[in-house]
Amino acid sequence: MTTLTALPQTASPPVETPDTPLWQPSAARRERALITALEAWLARERGLHFDGYEALWQWSVDEPEAFWSALLAFFDVPMAQAPRRMRSDDPMPATQWFEGARLNLVDTLLRHTPGGTQPHTPAIVFEDEPGGAGEISWPELRRQVGALAHTLRTLGVQPGDRVVGYLPNIPQAVVAFLAAASIGAVWALCAPDMGPVSVSDRYRQIEPKVLVAVDGYRYAGKPFDRRAALGDILDQLPTVSHVVWVPCLDPAPAPPAQAQARTVVHWADAVAGNAPLKPLALAPDHPLWTLYSSGTTGLPKAIVHGHGGVLANSLVAMVLHNDLHPGDRVLWAVNTSWMVWNAHVMGLLGGATIVLYDGSVTGAAGGGADPDWAYLWRLVGRLRVTTFGVGAAIHHACLKAGVVPRQVADLSALHTVCSTGSPLSPEAYRWLYYDVKDDFWLNVVSGGTDIAGGFLVGLPTLPVHLGEMQCRALGASVQAWNDAGQPVIDEVGELVCTRPIPSMPLYFWGDADGTRYKESYFDTFYDAEQRPVWRQGDWLRLVARPEAVGGIIYGRSDATINRQGVRMGTAELYRVVEGLDDVLDSLVTDLEYLGRPSYLALFVQLRAGTTLDEPLRQRIRQALRTALSVRHVPDEILQVPVIPKTVTGKKLELPIKKLLLGHPAERVLNRDALAQPESIDWFVQFASDYLARTAPDELSI
Repeated sequence: MTTLTALPQTASPPVETPDTPLWQPSAARRERALITALEAWLARERGLHFDGYEALWQWSVDEPEAFWSALLAFFDVPMAQAPRRMRSDDPMPATQWFEGARLNLVDTLLRHTPGGTQPHTPAIVFEDEPGGAGEISWPELRRQVGALAHTLRTLGVQPGDRVVGYLPNIPQAVVAFLAAASIGAVWALCAPDMGPVSVSDRYRQIEPKVLVAVDGYRYAGKPFDRRAALGDILDQLPTVSHVVWVPCLDPAPAPPAQAQARTVVHWADAVAGNAPLKPLALAPDHPLWTLYSSGTTGLPKAIVHGHGGVLANSLVAMVLHNDLHPGDRVLWAVNTSWMVWNAHVMGLLGGATIVLYDGSVTGAAGGGADPDWAYLWRLVGRLRVTTFGVGAAIHHACLKAGVVPRQVADLSALHTVCSTGSPLSPEAYRWLYYDVKDDFWLNVVSGGTDIAGGFLVGLPTLPVHLGEMQCRALGASVQAWNDAGQPVIDEVGELVCTRPIPSMPLYFWGDADGTRYKESYFDTFYDAEQRPVWRQGDWLRLVARPEAVGGIIYGRSDATINRQGVRMGTAELYRVVEGLDDVLDSLVTDLEYLGRPSYLALFVQLRAGTTLDEPLRQRIRQALRTALSVRHVPDEILQVPVIPKTVTGKKLELPIKKLLLGHPAERVLNRDALAQPESIDWFVQFASDYLARTAPDELSI
């Protein structure tokens, strides 16, 4: 492994022109990269040679059978039975992957044990806000997973049953996920800062048998006892027959009464003993987990991914493109409700040590008037982290706070900084290369909960250009399409994926005929042969560079809310707001566009004679914070005469968002399609006023 020396306390800004990279990889970095090893393997084992990354990418999307077969062989994926073929010929979303194979994701995740590649380094390093810290070795992780898997079996959990968590970013969450997956149970996870309405809306759909839960958590120096909320959740989940109880706030907390009415197994008992871990060999399309996306037109979508698809795509996106090696220490500061938590755990596939941090990103004083935005950087230095990732909003906050990481921490071990969740502004690119250190790889990625991975990714063998992601992921036929369904380069279009990838959802839970799944991604674009094309819902501009085609994401093109990287739907917010006596109707929109701070606006139509005063605003905020989460609290609440709807009663979420992004009204809506055509007038005027008061250089499309 290349050793990077400490850098001086000050540095000169990088030289910058439109075509001058902010960073170029050294020869040593190129030589060490996994992508370099893959190219050498393809030349040696398959006789394939490529003139640069773009040629390799093109082969990976043109020849999926050859590419995915090579990938599984390169990583030597353990299987009880090899697949007959890599992919069926069925169009999306009916494509079948790795037919005939029998495997379990956990086999590959936990093969780094004595006799494997990493007998002496930890699998997990963890630290929490109050200062608790520790390590879990690979053998100990395997022991705990085996013990909990045995406990779950004794509780009657069968393949296909659902095991869910109400857990923060602690090792118990990782152990619970791996144990459930090893026996073929389906996993789902919500953070304990989520309110009972949000959690119940998600878990009621999948009817779990076991709930693994904490008594509470600490955040920004304050304890939050969640036993009452947990009781409310259990009231809504009659199928839960067993609770695995994890103490977090108190060494011996009493579970809520609703839990005591079930079988309660204490964590220490659940992971006691030395039951051997024997992951069950499963079909590749056996469900692994449900991830929850937006609930714009109803309950949050329970997106189901399979063992085979997650394994294959994670080896590409999380290991190969992130360039993870045994011995690396990887810290992603994440909330467990965010899909990036799942992606972070996939770092174990590469033999890397995952670093878990539970707490506020600004530490125990995070709730004060002067938040400590340097806190995470000091953590990175103290734990000798090599790869550090956060949502772009955290990078922007550090930039605005004037944090100079190189002056507050020893970052000599750090060689990679990552960003995702929302667009990273050019100013943040400059700040990172100026104030963090000179020689590191900035890996900015964009993907989604929908595919449990990335579409636009990075590589340490490619240069970093200002404001751009470096390349398209291997195996992912990503293009930008205009409204006519034509691919475009160097202009903004819809992000589409024209061919299947393994980690596209198997289905949505409860969507028996697939209608909701197809409407979510496949009802807009079709290829020349009239096969459906995946539409992600992001604005994308592809940029052709000599080394590869990179890209810039300009934000969401649909009505989904994206707050601090966590995607949320509007329907669950409406249920809370419109449950207040004074609120007749409501509409919410989130503006997030190329580094612009997220602006969540809530428009409310009130009962006759009611005025939106500050006490009512506070009641609305508190209701959202309590029932859902702090991320659902809007930046601004405004009273409107009437909420505009179509003649079929659908709220005009996306047209209102487009108005506020600068689109002319005549291009985004048809007044004749409105139930009350005059209802749009207030919003047209508000959009004009809003755009006039925002920065003149903000982009619109």
